Amino acid sequence: MDATLVQDVVAEVMSRLSGRANFTSPAPRAGEEAEINDSMQPTSGTQVADGKYGIFASVDDAVRAATESQQKLLKLSLDERDQIVKLIKSIANENAHKWGEIEFKETKIGRLDHKIEKLQILSLVPGVEYLKTNAMSGSNGLCIEEFAPFGVIGIITPVTHSVPTLSANAINMIASGNAIVANPHPSGVNCAVIAVREYNRQIAAKFGIEHLITVITPPTLETADAIFAHRGISLLVVTGGPQVARAALRSPKRAIVAGPGNPPVVVDETACLKNAAESIIRGGSYDNNLLCIGEKQVLVVESVYDKLVAALQTAGAAQLTSPQIDKLTKQAFKIGDDNKPHVNKEFVGRDARLLAEAAGASASPACQLAFGETQFDHPFVQEEQMMPFVPLVRCRNVEEAMDKAIESEHGYRHTAIMHSRNLDTITRFGRRAATTLYVVNGASATGLGLGGQGYLSYSIATPTGEGITTPLTFTRYRRVMITGSLRMV
Repeated sequence: MDATLVQDVVAEVMSRLSGRANFTSPAPRAGEEAEINDSMQPTSGTQVADGKYGIFASVDDAVRAATESQQKLLKLSLDERDQIVKLIKSIANENAHKWGEIEFKETKIGRLDHKIEKLQILSLVPGVEYLKTNAMSGSNGLCIEEFAPFGVIGIITPVTHSVPTLSANAINMIASGNAIVANPHPSGVNCAVIAVREYNRQIAAKFGIEHLITVITPPTLETADAIFAHRGISLLVVTGGPQVARAALRSPKRAIVAGPGNPPVVVDETACLKNAAESIIRGGSYDNNLLCIGEKQVLVVESVYDKLVAALQTAGAAQLTSPQIDKLTKQAFKIGDDNKPHVNKEFVGRDARLLAEAAGASASPACQLAFGETQFDHPFVQEEQMMPFVPLVRCRNVEEAMDKAIESEHGYRHTAIMHSRNLDTITRFGRRAATTLYVVNGASATGLGLGGQGYLSYSIATPTGEGITTPLTFTRYRRVMITGSLRMV
């Protein structure tokens, strides 16, 4: 890979992920135990890279160990590979509360209950069952089509879902026969190390393979650079913004890119407003709107605007006035060198109650989402802000709402949501938006099998077209043709 391109890719990834929130941690919710046992939470300082159970300081050492482990993995049967995947899911579930607390304390963003839940639901991530051999026989012989691993995959994981994303990727990638070298976000490296060490420890005890998942600590720009350029890395899996997506697409090494999203919600005059309000709150507040699929802005047909506002209030959301939104905006966004507003990372993942307080309003500790009316060109509409505040924009009719929704999504083709009972309108918006995820009459998370049909993944590769990742995403297509043989009839 060209050295300049590597630097462009890595610098954008690390720049986008380098802002650690320094605000005070949100108060625990009713019935939620937020106290951390310090003996199980060594987040002060970087975890020791001792070369045991996948923890390395050197990319070369990590790649070497992962390569050896991947070769051992290929010698196991598919049933044994399935047992490893199920073991990872079981370990994550057993440690969900402890690891959720560790990640919450280290990263200081999102919601503790959802940090825990994101580990508990890893059972929904697909495994070896997705690896199906296709066979065709005829007068000319037998053709077999299979899906082979890439080998060692280099990944960069975000602070928003440090352990869940790494774990879900491990399930998919190991199921398809790969090993992993991970460069975690610097503000989520310790929780990642703790999880990976435990995964590898138990995998080694049962299968004799110690380094299927490796983590670089401390993760730096230089170690990320080394992963991108390393000849032993066969595939890259990158999470980042528009610049890193474009740079990764120019890379000669294949990259699967989970790019940005700014999911709009369209609410038309036929929608069930009670369901729409409850869905917007459920999706837009999940982990304080850190999910890339989460509802970020709502375009509402004017004839039902007031009714939707009332439904949101009834469902427990806190409405902010225009002056309060102005006050919040001045703190939640900073003007950059380009004279444009950019998200203030100290506000990313904050509780709705704390956002309301920053706006000069008050909200119950149980409040999950704040909302208020803005103009279409407002930063909260145009930026992927990752805060549990959802701006509402009045539209004359559903045509204007769809137009503005598509414009505010910025062509990412990531996620779009519609609340409507008009099948023609639902169809037209789905075709026009052409997003990877299109959710109708539900919360955004239903598109990932949470309250809806389908399967779960924490990596949605929109720029490179793979979509919601599965084990097949991380495989190479192979065909074997046996000419004139193995015909039984």
